[in-house]
Parts: sequence; C-alpha cells; structure tokens
Amino acid sequence: MTFADAKQRFSNRVADYARYRPGYPPAVLDLLRTECGLRPGHVIADIGSGTGLLSELFLRNGNRVYGVEPNAEMRRAGEEYLSSYDGFSSMEGSAESTTLVDSSIDFVTAGQAFHWFEPNGARSEFLRILKPAGWVVIAWNDRRMEEKRLTREYEELLERFGIDYKRVKDAYPEVHHIRSFSGGDHFQSRDLPNEQVLDWDGLRGRLRSSSFAPTEGHANYAPMMVELDHIFRAHQRDGYVRMEYFTRLYFGQLRTGTAA
Repeated sequence: MTFADAKQRFSNRVADYARYRPGYPPAVLDLLRTECGLRPGHVIADIGSGTGLLSELFLRNGNRVYGVEPNAEMRRAGEEYLSSYDGFSSMEGSAESTTLVDSSIDFVTAGQAFHWFEPNGARSEFLRILKPAGWVVIAWNDRRMEEKRLTREYEELLERFGIDYKRVKDAYPEVHHIRSFSGGDHFQSRDLPNEQVLDWDGLRGRLRSSSFAPTEGHANYAPMMVELDHIFRAHQRDGYVRMEYFTRLYFGQLRTGTAA
C-alpha cells in the first residue's frame, strides 16, 4: 500500500465508521495516569483522529486535544461528533506533517491509525512537536480470536472476502514495529478488555467500516453479507452478538537519533 492512498481509504465509509467502530475503555485513562502521569492539564495531539473516538476519551478527562486528520470526510465527521467540547481543535494535517508548533504537546496519541503512518516521517514529526519528556501512546482494538468463536469466524470472513485484508493486517502494529519506531525496546504494552454489543445493523456496519471490505456493487459484497448473516444468526442472543476485543496500548518516550 502507499501511505498517500491510505489517507483516502475511508472517504466512502465515514458514516459506518462513526457509528459502528468500537471506542476505547475508560481504563485507558487510569493506566496512563499511573504509568505516564497523565493530568487534565496535559495537551494531546491525536494523530489520525478520524471520527473522534480516542479524542473524546481525553476530552472527557479535561484535556486540550488537537485532532490531526488528513481525510476531509473523516475530519468533518470528527468535528461534528466533538462539537460540544470546547477543548477540541480540528487540524488538517498528517502524522508526517501535523502543522502543530514545536515542543507544544505532552502526549501524541494514535488510535487504530498507526499502520497508516510513514514511520520515519512520523517519528521526526512527533519528536518535533513533543515537549521534553513527552509521551507517545498507540491504542489498538484487536479482536479476541483465540478463545472466541464469533471473532474467529468473522476473521475467516475477512480473509475470504476482504479486498486486501492480508496486506493491511500485516501492517498492524506489533512489538517489533513499535521497537523500530521508538528507537529501542523501552516502550511498554498493556492489554485492556473491551467489547461491542451489536445488533444485525451494527455488525453489518462494523464490517462495512473496514477499509478492506468490498463495497456494494463489488462481486464479493453480496456473498460476504450472506456469510455475515449466517455468522450473526449462529451467535445472536435476543438479537445481539458480543464482539470482544483487547485494547492494546503501547506507550513510551521516543529517543532522539535514528530509529533502531
């Protein structure tokens, strides 16, 4: 994939993304308070802020949040969703060029967006905008596949019908990606429980929000939805299914110099 193309992949999926993507549990804040000294006075730059799901967590904590988003449709959705928060500022920019002021940010965050960044450019930009001893936090909702049959079957559906699912999945952040990006092995990780309870419309919207899911009119779309219906019917209880996740957090401070 090219990083330029990645910035436009969600333009036709904004409504489903805003409505059906999982948010982030409040336990994220508890962990960051304990491990990173997060306080309401800290300034956050949420990179790839999209529709505002991670930004909202920090706004509720009393933080000033700059949401940096390159995709115009996603940015507008985030602006609308977060319009009631005085502490939110929407920025047209990217991980590699945020337009933020030097040494002005306490925490750089990225929720479900890190794999779209160009690593070297993003790392240089984060070092530029972070205050001394500032933190980088990468949050990722990952489906619990080992012990949950629903998520395993959903994964098989993605592998079967997704347009370029394997290519996107291979770019998801793993420990070695974070180590290379941060310049060492000093970043920490934690897993926190998270979940969505979805009716049929919710499960369908959750699938359609993914950049690799075929859209209506594509040859894979109709058979994918038939298979999704089978999965829903097999696992629903009283018209709902429970999609369980780990919210994985990587957090640490970037080291100056070249990445490892």
